[in-house]
Amino acid sequence: MRGDSLRALGLLGAFLGVALAACTGTAGDGASNGLGSDGGTGGDAGSGSDGGDGGRPDGGSPDAGDAFLPWENPPQVYARFSHGPPSDPSFFPIAVWLQSPSNARAYADIGINTFIGLYQGPTDAQLAVLADAGVPALCDQAGVYASHLGDPAIQGWTQQDEPDNAQPDGQGGYGPCIDPTVIQGIYASFKANDPTRPVYLNLGQGVAWEGWYGRGSACAGRLDMYPQYEQGADIVSFDIYPLNETDASVKGHLWLVAVGVDRLRQGSNYSKPVWNWIETTGIDDPASTPTPAQIRAEVWMSLVHGSAGIGYFAHIFSPSFIEAGLLSEPAVKAGVKAINAEVTSLAPVLNTPSIGNAATVASQNSAVPVDVMVKRQAGALYVFAVAMRPGATHATFTLRGVDGGTATVIGESRTRAVVGGSFEDDFAADYAVHLYRVTF
Repeated sequence: MRGDSLRALGLLGAFLGVALAACTGTAGDGASNGLGSDGGTGGDAGSGSDGGDGGRPDGGSPDAGDAFLPWENPPQVYARFSHGPPSDPSFFPIAVWLQSPSNARAYADIGINTFIGLYQGPTDAQLAVLADAGVPALCDQAGVYASHLGDPAIQGWTQQDEPDNAQPDGQGGYGPCIDPTVIQGIYASFKANDPTRPVYLNLGQGVAWEGWYGRGSACAGRLDMYPQYEQGADIVSFDIYPLNETDASVKGHLWLVAVGVDRLRQGSNYSKPVWNWIETTGIDDPASTPTPAQIRAEVWMSLVHGSAGIGYFAHIFSPSFIEAGLLSEPAVKAGVKAINAEVTSLAPVLNTPSIGNAATVASQNSAVPVDVMVKRQAGALYVFAVAMRPGATHATFTLRGVDGGTATVIGESRTRAVVGGSFEDDFAADYAVHLYRVTF
C-alpha cells in the first residue's frame, strides 16, 4: 500500500511472526505522457476542459448553461452491486488499510466507514467484529469468503496489492511486475464467483511517479500498462506518500496525489471510481509525520481532482511497529476526525458532477496555482479550492452568470462578498484549502 510495500509488509509479517498473505492486494511537473493530465490549474473543474455531459446534479438546481465534466457517477456504479458499497449520495468512502477489526469501533469514532484488507482473512471472527462495529470491509476471496456471500459485512473483493511493482522472486530478490492480463484473469474469476460485489484494485506510486524504480526494469516507466490494469477492477486506487518519501523528485511534492488521480480517471475513460491513499504517519521516521493541515491538503487535492474515495495508511514501522499508528498520535487522530467529518458532511455535493464552465480562478502568485472543483447542489454553487504548491497567494474567483452574492467559507466562520461576478481570498499558508458555498 506504499511504494515499497513489499518490504513494509515483510516487516509486518516478521513482527507478527508469520508470513504475510496479502488480503488486498499541477498537479505535476512532468511532460504529458498520454495516460492523463499532469495537473496544471483548474483541477476537476475551472480553467480546464469545458467538460462533457455528466448528467444533472442530484438534488441540485442546474443552470441552463452548465457544462458538466466527465464523471464516473460513483453512486450509480455502486448501485449495480446488490452487496456493494452504499449508493446513497450521502455516503462517501473513507477507509483504512489492513487494520485489525478489534479497532473498528475506534476508527468508526473518527469517521472511518470502510476497512480494506483483512489480515489472513476473512475469518468468521473478523467479520463478526466488523458487523458489530458497523464497518464493512473489502477483502480477498479467501478464508471463509464463500460462506459469507450474503453477508453485508463484505462490500467488495480485493485484488493483489500493487501488482504494478516488482514482485518477490522467492530467492531474496525481485522479478518483474505482474502482467495486466493476469490481473484481468483474476478479475474474471472473482466476478464468476460473486457478481454482486465490485472488485477493487490498488496500484503503486508508479501511477503518479513514472520514475519509480520499484517497478523493476521490465515495467519501469510503463504508464501505458495502467489502463490495462484498470480493466481488472470495478474500483481502482493508488498510493503515494510524498512526505514519507526520501527521493528528491517526490519528497514534499504533495500535488503528486492529484497527478495519480488524474491519470487513473483518464485511463479508465472516467468509467470507474478512483480512490486513493493518504499518508497519516511517519512510516519509517517520526520526523516525516504529516501535520493535520498537510493531510487535509492531500485529501482535498485528491477530491478536487475527482477522487471518489479516500483511504488512510495508518501503520508506523519504525522506530517500533504500531499497526494503528493513526490512532496513536492524538493530534493526527483529531485532525483526521475533523477532515472526515468535513468530507462526510459534503458527500451529497461531492456525489454530483463537476461543472467545467461555472467558475475560473486566477492566482496572483504564478508559482502557487490554485485548483478548483465546482459543483451545484440545492440551489447553491460550491467552489472547492486548494493551493497546489507551497507558498502564499491571493486568488480571484470569477463566476459565470453571477452578479452579486455571498461566498461562505465552510468551516471558517467568515464570508467573502461576490461583487460584479467575482470574489477574492488569501491563501496564506502552504497548500491552503478553502471551501466556498456561494448563494445569490
